[in-house]
Amino acid sequence: MPKGGKKGSHKGRVRQYTSPEEIDAQIKAEKEKAQDEEFGEGGAAGDPTKEKKEPNSDDSDEDDDEDYQAKRKGVEGLIDIENPNRLPQSSKKVTNIDLERPKELSRREREEIEKQKAKERYMKMHLAGKTDQAKADLARLAIIRKQREEAAKKKEEEKKLKDTTATSTKGIQSMSLN
Repeated sequence: MPKGGKKGSHKGRVRQYTSPEEIDAQIKAEKEKAQDEEFGEGGAAGDPTKEKKEPNSDDSDEDDDEDYQAKRKGVEGLIDIENPNRLPQSSKKVTNIDLERPKELSRREREEIEKQKAKERYMKMHLAGKTDQAKADLARLAIIRKQREEAAKKKEEEKKLKDTTATSTKGIQSMSLN
């Protein structure tokens, strides 16, 4: 037997379940308690001893401030901090949605549109010959055209030379045959 006596585990014990009647009774009790709190805070509905406060009275504002200050403890009373990252929960109704208002684009969509516009501007400048790359391409094209013209002239001269030599050799052959 281990030191310190027998230590039992929870696995062999009998489990106790809550009956559905008990659960229903607990739920009803919670609902009644919540309703009592609502009537107590909202100005006693059937209790004539409590006074109803007017919403326009200055006393109600001061009481709210005092309750608020009493709830805050320690340094919280000195520093008033609100989380800027916390957005208040607000649900929009379908009738309040403005469809005519322009849709706000996300950052990625804005960047994609800007990228497309920049590409279009560059292509217009490129076709006009105003970009560095277009100028380099036009210079290279001019050099290639010159080389092709020179090659065409050379071929023409060689062809003429060949024709003249071919006619002269034909003339010699025709003389030898006579």
